[in-house]
Amino acid sequence: MKKINFQPSFLQILYLIIFIILFAFIIYTPTLIKGPVTLTSKLILEEETFEGSLICILFIISILIFNLYKREVNKHKDLINKIIDEKKKVEDRLNDSEQYIGIMNVQIQEIKSIFNSINEYPETKDGLKKAFNFFGERVIGIVNSEWVLFRIIDSNTQRTVCEHFGTRKGFSYNYPHVSNKMIMEKQHILPFSYIISTPKNLNILVSCIMPIDKITNDQHVFIQAIINEITKLFVILNSVYYKKESKLLFEENPDRI
Repeated sequence: MKKINFQPSFLQILYLIIFIILFAFIIYTPTLIKGPVTLTSKLILEEETFEGSLICILFIISILIFNLYKREVNKHKDLINKIIDEKKKVEDRLNDSEQYIGIMNVQIQEIKSIFNSINEYPETKDGLKKAFNFFGERVIGIVNSEWVLFRIIDSNTQRTVCEHFGTRKGFSYNYPHVSNKMIMEKQHILPFSYIISTPKNLNILVSCIMPIDKITNDQHVFIQAIINEITKLFVILNSVYYKKESKLLFEENPDRI
């Protein structure tokens, strides 16, 4: 802890000077006053009476000054405590900001690793399956869930075009049954959470279903980006460039991949 050098304030110095003056008056009052004091022709104070009265007055003045000094000191203490509290709040906010910036930097690196890992767009079902596996592992890591279900739904028929069910390595879980209609209508499907793709001008809807009740905003941003990336990959895979037929690649034989 940093050592603080004590420096007397102006108020302390002023109080000390006044106190010394009063104390000096009290000490030297018997010396200064010799003989009775005549206030009027009829009012004459004896030396002892006048000395006692003067000392009493000086003593009262010293008490009043001390109380005034004490009150000002308390005000300064309250102000110092307030400043210390404000400083602590600012330091806490600064620490929170630094932690948040650190988390954001990690998230940015995670986003880069997610989207820079795909060097080629999938041209077959196997290629799309590899992409699903890759993104499934990322989602499981982001939300710390036991499994993840990607499902691509035909917006017109509400039928499943294709889907991928991935689990955490070393574990196996039963396939979850989730209604496409509830996903399309954006209904709550407890105890699951799901996120859907954002593009509105497509005839498909990509959803990501997880076995958790709630996710954070940062997790939502991550998974939303992954879903949109899957949507893009699926559209490219089913484009005329890769598929001469007009039907979807999975339309005739929808299955899980």
